Order: sequence, then C-alpha cells, then structure tokens
Amino acid sequence: MSVKLIAVDMDGTFLDDRKNYNRARFAGQYQQMKAQGIRFVVASGNQYYQLRSFFPGIDHEISFVSDNGGWVVSENQDVFNGALTKQQYDTVIDHLLTLPHVDIITCGKRSGYTLQSYSEGFKRMAGMYYHRLELVDDFAHPDDVIFKFALNLPDDLLADTMDSLTAILEGIVVPVSSGHGSIDLIIPGVHKANGLRILQDKWGIKDGEVVTFGDGGNDIEMLCQAGFGFAMANAPDKIKQIARFQAGYNNEEGVLDVIDKVLKGEAPFNE
Repeated sequence: MSVKLIAVDMDGTFLDDRKNYNRARFAGQYQQMKAQGIRFVVASGNQYYQLRSFFPGIDHEISFVSDNGGWVVSENQDVFNGALTKQQYDTVIDHLLTLPHVDIITCGKRSGYTLQSYSEGFKRMAGMYYHRLELVDDFAHPDDVIFKFALNLPDDLLADTMDSLTAILEGIVVPVSSGHGSIDLIIPGVHKANGLRILQDKWGIKDGEVVTFGDGGNDIEMLCQAGFGFAMANAPDKIKQIARFQAGYNNEEGVLDVIDKVLKGEAPFNE
C-alpha cells in the first residue's frame, strides 16, 4: 500500500534541539512528496501562527493540526476547531488558579493569553511558542474561541498534577504531556489523531497509508492510529513501546531519513 500522508510532530521530532531542521534537504523531499501525491501535515501542540513560520513559501500548501488538534488548517483554509463553552472555561480556569507553581496560557484562535504578572523568563519562553500572545491582567474569558490550556510547572510536580487534573476536570478537558514541565489540557477526543482523521476523511486516505512521527504523550493517539507510527530514538521508553516503528534521533535528522525511505519505497514501505 502506498503512503499518501506524512504527519510530523515538531519539538523533539522534526526539529532538532536548537529548534531548526535541514531546510535544504527537506525542500528537495517536499518536491518529491508533491510529485508522488503525498500530503505533508504538521501535527503539534504549538500555536498555528508559530508552526507556519517554520515553512515559509509552502505554508499555504500544507496542512496544520495545531494546538494538539484544537485547530486544523489546510492550505490556508479553516477545516476544524474545538471550542470550550464559557462555563467550561470558567470551571477550568478557576481550578487552575488555585494551583501554586503553575503558569497558564489560554489558547485561542485569535491569540494566546497569559498574565502580565508572570515572570519575565516565562513570558519570554511563551513568546517562542506563541507568535500571537497577549499579556492580560486576569483570565476573564476573552473575546475568542478557546480550545486549549497550556501549563508550565516544575518537572517533579508533573505526574501528580496530571493525575489530579484528570480526576478533577474529567469530562471537560484531558491533560496530556507535551514535553518537559509542560501539560496541555485538551477537549476530550480533540487530539492530533482526530485532526488527522478529519484530513484523511477529506482526502479519502486510509490509516494504512499514513506515516506519523512523535516523541511525547500527546503523540500516542496518532502513532497508534497510523499504519506506520514512528517513535523517535530520543522518545521515552513508554512512547517507543506503543509505536510500531522507530526513527533516529531528532538531532540526527531521523524524520528526514525515514522520509527518504518512503520516497524510495524502501522497507517497511514496500510491503
């Protein structure tokens, strides 16, 4: 069965630890993907506006499953976005504000929102991932469609916080790990795999024709859903155990090495 869709996570997967990738090598691969009719999708927990900045010149041709599936954009066209009700938003934010040591970003379609009162270091870090970020005095519901919360907290509090949020906010949002000291609260069922499913239905692409790459807890569903799910060599063991295949390290162009195999029809893509 031929591959018709390649979807990549960004941080720790497509990008190296310096937040870059081999642009010249990928540009050549992308032209071959187009010639072979293979769709390229960026599937990340990051904000749409940040993600498209990595692909100047082709951002209007490719598709983005951004904010962990909260907002799907294909060829500059809105395809899907989740939306929390004001009541759901208030329930979540009221609880989050009781948690010490947790910095919050509210993720909306127009912008991300975080508190002016947070540390300068956190606001600088947030600005790297949110190209549209408004500093606000409080977390009153903004005039925007809200589909995710991003939390930053000390690594040693991550596991316990995930457990407590799972219990307390059940049915409203689901916590997923998106990297060191980071938790995303997403709408139940509105994850990366759901975003890919929407695009697959739009294009008539079967799961067996999909290749996905990831390294974190927010990639699990799409690694399992795809016929060819690749965990990165730098991924935690629990991610490697659920993925059928493994790619090389993100710092060694592991994703691009596998894309070469797709384009050449080499194993495991020649079965």
